[in-house]
Amino acid sequence: MEFIPAKTILQKASHSEEWFGIDYNMNLYKGCCHKCIYCDSRSNCYKVEDFDRVRAKENEIEILDKELSSKRKKGVIGIGAMSDTYNPFEKEYEITRKALKLVSKYNFGVSIETKSNLITRDIDLFKEINSKANVILKFTITTADDVLSKIIEPCVCISSERLKAMKKLSDEGLFVGTLLTPIIPFITDSEENIREVIRLSAENGAKFVFSMGGVTLRENQRDYFFKELDKSFPGLKQKYIETFGNDYFCYPLNKNLSRVFKEECDKYGLIYKMKEIIKAYKKENSNEEQLRFI
Repeated sequence: MEFIPAKTILQKASHSEEWFGIDYNMNLYKGCCHKCIYCDSRSNCYKVEDFDRVRAKENEIEILDKELSSKRKKGVIGIGAMSDTYNPFEKEYEITRKALKLVSKYNFGVSIETKSNLITRDIDLFKEINSKANVILKFTITTADDVLSKIIEPCVCISSERLKAMKKLSDEGLFVGTLLTPIIPFITDSEENIREVIRLSAENGAKFVFSMGGVTLRENQRDYFFKELDKSFPGLKQKYIETFGNDYFCYPLNKNLSRVFKEECDKYGLIYKMKEIIKAYKKENSNEEQLRFI
């Protein structure tokens, strides 16, 4: 593990209500080794050189301690937007676990997105944080097919293992759900897949399913994506070029998917609108909390 210099760990989030109501962003690692073929974080605009190599930050727990202790405004800290914080190195270094202890110490909340079942290791800390602040845990699940999952997300646990982890967290009373994002045209954009992911999410304790639709392609991420298509889906690259050209956002062509998505979420009682998800998990929005101020 390489450790790189860092001046700050915590950044104030912009457009909080657009992404799960987070107040701060925190990326404890730089780069990600999951090698998901669709990862937008590989794009040049984020300036992460050698993206597939994971690095940690020097003295980051000490820096984070100082930053959290000095914040007058409490809030929810988003973790995992640019780099999955539960990468394989986390088993040994426990940087995320140490950070969560500080999050709890200073009474902040946490919002995590991951593809790893390692997250269940920290159930004790999530429950501790949840007793005094807000916690929302999200699993990216793009396909219900484990074989396909291993192709498009080759270096992380398969979808069924993530769903088992979701169930474990849900059974402990934690607010969990699914990021059905991206929906990859010609690969995961079948109505059957959308229905299955939503059904399995509901059966494993999800409170919500959120989706942004298609896959994003720009700069070097497009080149990486096309290279992976040539390996695993021969001929599909040309179909992308003919269909989408240089479009940044490549939406599924099946116009029924949005309707199917909403119908299936309604069928299982799952929330899918961002504002409603935020309202559901934040304690200050609960009836119990409102009554205390009457």
